[in-house]
Amino acid sequence: MGVSLGGGGGRRGRRRPMSDINVTPLVDVMLVLLIIFMVTAPMMTSGVNVDLPKTDAAPVNADTKPITVSIRSDGALYLGDNPVSSDQLVDQLRAAAQNDPAHRIFVRGDSHIDYGRVMEVMGRITSGGFTHVALLAQQPPSGGGAP
Repeated sequence: MGVSLGGGGGRRGRRRPMSDINVTPLVDVMLVLLIIFMVTAPMMTSGVNVDLPKTDAAPVNADTKPITVSIRSDGALYLGDNPVSSDQLVDQLRAAAQNDPAHRIFVRGDSHIDYGRVMEVMGRITSGGFTHVALLAQQPPSGGGAP
């Protein structure tokens, strides 16, 4: 506490500066930063906009950042944010994975695309030697389970 009890030899007009740290502005700034990061974090997801199908499966945890292959509703392929042809897909995946066949690859397919097109892309990836290929789906809102 910053209370001075005097004892300054009878000098009434002199006061020592209070040496306590005022924590309230620090807490205010931290709360504002927390709110800013909470609002902007969902906007920082990268990738091509696709309408993912819904699932009740639990999300998979990973130690390394996976490579994402997206298939749009018109059938166009994207490796991350970059368009890629079907012929170049495996070569560019090998370059992105640094020739690691166990690198995780996520395939995101639009919910309105033909299932055969998704399986064709997955087959091309697995025939290229990649062993950890998974499909992505949109998670349901939390709190609401299937009846």
